[in-house]
Amino acid sequence: MAAQASPPTKKVLVPIVAGTEPVEAAVPIDVLRRAGADVTVASADDGELVVEVMYGVRIVADALVAGGDCAAAHFDLIVLPGGVPGAANLGGCAALEAMVRRHAAAGGLYAAICAAPPLALASWGMLNGLKATAHPLFVDKFPPEVAAVDASVVVDASAVTSRGPATSTEFALALVEQLYSKNKAEQIAKEMLVRYDAGYTIDEVNSVQWKCNGTPKVLVPVANGTEEMELITIIDVLRRADADVVVASAENAGVEIVARHGMRIGGTPGAKTMSSNEKLVALLKKQAAASKPYGAIGAATAHVLEPHGLLEGKKAADQDGGGECESRVVVDGNVITSGGTGTAMEFAVAAVEKLLGRDVAQRVAEGLLFA
Repeated sequence: MAAQASPPTKKVLVPIVAGTEPVEAAVPIDVLRRAGADVTVASADDGELVVEVMYGVRIVADALVAGGDCAAAHFDLIVLPGGVPGAANLGGCAALEAMVRRHAAAGGLYAAICAAPPLALASWGMLNGLKATAHPLFVDKFPPEVAAVDASVVVDASAVTSRGPATSTEFALALVEQLYSKNKAEQIAKEMLVRYDAGYTIDEVNSVQWKCNGTPKVLVPVANGTEEMELITIIDVLRRADADVVVASAENAGVEIVARHGMRIGGTPGAKTMSSNEKLVALLKKQAAASKPYGAIGAATAHVLEPHGLLEGKKAADQDGGGECESRVVVDGNVITSGGTGTAMEFAVAAVEKLLGRDVAQRVAEGLLFA
């Protein structure tokens, strides 16, 4: 009996442009690649593969929206991230509009989040007669032909829409369900420790005040294989709180890294190259000795902090949620840890609260639609 042929790989296009919201791009890219999709990140900026999106993040695209290979390719899904002015910039891209129109006319699935449903899809007339949602600040930009719905994710015919950064994971999982199956979406959600409820809680023991004089300066080291969803979310949230975030590469070759699920992230303003992991460990030990805050999320807790004695006598979150500690975010003195990728926004907002106070954390959470 002949072996059954594998189903064709699903192909997805995620266009980005100056002003794209990085979480709303990174999360669908990450989640859809986990599901096995072939995701092409395409720049809608004229001739530029390196795109500076919001909060100083630079994403290196795989192709150009207006490029011949991209324009002629077949995609099963096209996903538009939001952002200001990113959503409007996508809406004004004639090459992208033509591509999405052809795609929709052929029955393809298309999606948008945050400001992109009204400022891109609806502006092209591609949500007429459908229900859709968007960021609350942009819902009134829908034309009368669109039935606005107050929901995290709306699926109507071939269109999927969502509200903002805090709903990005739910949005991405809904796309997995549409492309593949509900079972696959649930499997990925379980692996990532996804929680659909907005807001966060901190399991805090040995409470101390994190000393911060003026603007907090935060180092975020990165390396090839870094989990992109964790990285982008942490940078995004901390910079929303006006923290001075320095992204430093632990790779000798330079500041551009290839993240775990293939997303290429370029050096951000102020980025540096750290010559070795030993240098990073020395910095962490110096931080600990000075009783200054440090932390880790996901696998970094077990692979970086624990082997170097940086968790000695400390309570820490479990990477996979299956250990003795059931808390998603744990603060023990000056150390903050959290579980898997699905806890990234909780981790980052909790860090903002410890550094800058509850009021600032609440403001940031509201902007993310995470309150």
